Amino acid sequence: MRKKERALAFANALEKLYPDAICSLEYKDPFQLLCAVQLSAQCTDARVNLTTPALFAAYPDAKAMASAPLEEVERLIKPCGFYHNKAKNLIKCAEQLLEDYNGAVPDSMEELLKLAGVGRKTANLILGDVYKKGGMVIDTHAKRILYRMGLTTKTDPTQVEMETTPLIPTNMQSDFCHRLVLFGRDICTARKAYCEKCPATDFCPKKNPKKA
Repeated sequence: MRKKERALAFANALEKLYPDAICSLEYKDPFQLLCAVQLSAQCTDARVNLTTPALFAAYPDAKAMASAPLEEVERLIKPCGFYHNKAKNLIKCAEQLLEDYNGAVPDSMEELLKLAGVGRKTANLILGDVYKKGGMVIDTHAKRILYRMGLTTKTDPTQVEMETTPLIPTNMQSDFCHRLVLFGRDICTARKAYCEKCPATDFCPKKNPKKA
């Protein structure tokens, strides 16, 4: 099976397994998603979702966040870890949105990467979930699973993204990446692969190298 065929087969298998997969971060608009994704670095989505209601109640948009006292933002986001840097980035990012984009979240990789605290993972999530432009969000689950499935030979997230983006149709990329997170938590975990529950064993090169 060619790599692209395997990628599509895997994407279809995950769609059947998780038909309703969506971003697990809770938000009301692009700005809130942008903030939530930044907070999720080295933190669970569940913890972020417990933290953001108070943060967004106090600072619901770029204008409010840009004028927020640093110490107060730090206090509100402390449970997410690395709160000193995250708070600085949230405020700086909000300032940039006001100054350069009239408070709106930009819709291109180039412009998103100019924002404080935003890397390719965050940018791809925004592009896919908000603007429906697709984007491979390479987190620890995606990196591990795509490597196990023989869809990448790389370990650097940016290189994994570049290698796998051509394998998944643009309109499937966002949902595919959300499904990888669920699959990585439930079945193909970091500690153990529960192959008996996996819908992709027939074409998984780790489990069935001859057919893959």
